Amino acid sequence: MKTVVVPVDFSENSLATARYAVNMLSGIPEVNTVLYHMYEKANEEEEAYFRLEAMKTELSNVAVATISCHAEPGSDFPESLSRFARHWAASLIVMGLTGKTKLGQIFMTGNTLKLVEKNPCPVMVIPPQAEFTKINNVALTSDFRDVDLTTPVGPIKQVLELFRPALHIVNVNSEHYVALSEHFLEQKARMNALFSDFKPEFYFIGTYDFHETINQFVSDKQIDMVITIPRSHSFIDKLFNPNHTKKLVFSSTVPVLAAHE
Repeated sequence: MKTVVVPVDFSENSLATARYAVNMLSGIPEVNTVLYHMYEKANEEEEAYFRLEAMKTELSNVAVATISCHAEPGSDFPESLSRFARHWAASLIVMGLTGKTKLGQIFMTGNTLKLVEKNPCPVMVIPPQAEFTKINNVALTSDFRDVDLTTPVGPIKQVLELFRPALHIVNVNSEHYVALSEHFLEQKARMNALFSDFKPEFYFIGTYDFHETINQFVSDKQIDMVITIPRSHSFIDKLFNPNHTKKLVFSSTVPVLAAHE
């Protein structure tokens, strides 16, 4: 049984994220969706489980899925959630970003950043404007540098095995011309070997604007999820920064998955 964790705080946004997750996982066998809630005071446990069970009942009427509930005390949300995900060897954490208020956006972004950095498992972020669809086509973005060492094959395959999608591996580099260099041909061969089970298709696009290019690719190829591989804190910060409106997560219309070793 694979575990997918969906943190909830009982807000309308977290309910929408949970609804998205169970719809996305509906009909996939051997998957347990865990509604996770962290509370701060001991006397909040009973109410937390009451509300979790009510949410579970509502979601069970939306889609065919195995759903369970977990609430625990804590004061550090990313740390508690990360520990829980590691304990249950979770394949995926699904989180939402609210775009309704600046404060809420910053709060959710900060927690997501910390969670991605702790790296208990891949983290899927549902952008505010994302509309539910089954995961049939996935785009994996790569810089094609030392792919054997820098590509988190295991965590990515865990997610791909959930959905069994068509895999599109994309590189955006302004230095691409008519033909690929020997370096890119070598790295392409290695990447093809790493994901041979999914028979990937490759795209090398010679432009400067990564985010705009990826969003156009998502539209052109009817991509349902984008996988990105954060290399450093600065990359993660730029990726999720709400002040950069063209950055991938906040301009995306589909879920974005962050996975790294």
